[in-house]
Amino acid sequence: MKSVFLSILGLASLAFAAPTQLAERQSNLQTVTDSYTFTISISQFISNRNNKVGPAELDWSSDGCSSSPDNPFGFDFQNSCYRHDFGYRNFKKQSRFTDANKARIDSKFKSDMYAQCARETFKSACEATATVYYEAVKAFGKKRAAEILEARMAQLEAEKAKL
Repeated sequence: MKSVFLSILGLASLAFAAPTQLAERQSNLQTVTDSYTFTISISQFISNRNNKVGPAELDWSSDGCSSSPDNPFGFDFQNSCYRHDFGYRNFKKQSRFTDANKARIDSKFKSDMYAQCARETFKSACEATATVYYEAVKAFGKKRAAEILEARMAQLEAEKAKL
C-alpha cells in the first residue's frame, strides 16, 4: 500500500511540475527571442544565426530581403533582413506578433540598416535607401516593399541618366 501511495504521489508531482517547466521554457524562449531581436549587436546575432545558438524552437529561416535586392546600390542590408525575418517569424510562432511588437521589430530593422550605412562611403544615399525599405516594410510588408523599392530604384536610375 505504501508503494502505491508513493507512486501516486510521484505521478502527482510530475503533473504539477510539467506545466511549470513548460512555462519556464516558454519564458526563456521569449527572453532569448527578445534579446536576439532587440538587444545584441547585429554581428553577434549573425554569429548566433550561423551557429544556431539558442533554444531549438527558434526559427532561423529567412528569405533575405524577400524580392528586394539584398544590396541595393551596393548597400548590404542582408544581415538586417535576416534579423527582421527572425523577429517576425519567432514573434508569430510565439503568438506575440502584435502591432506594437511589429513596430518594434520594424524599428530595429531601420536602426540595423542605419548602422550599416554608418560604414558606407555614401552614407546619406544609403540612409535614404534604408528609409525607403523601412517605410515600405512598415506600411505594406516585405513582399510589397520589394515592388516599391524596385520602382524607386528605377526612378533614381532614370534621374541619374538625365544628368
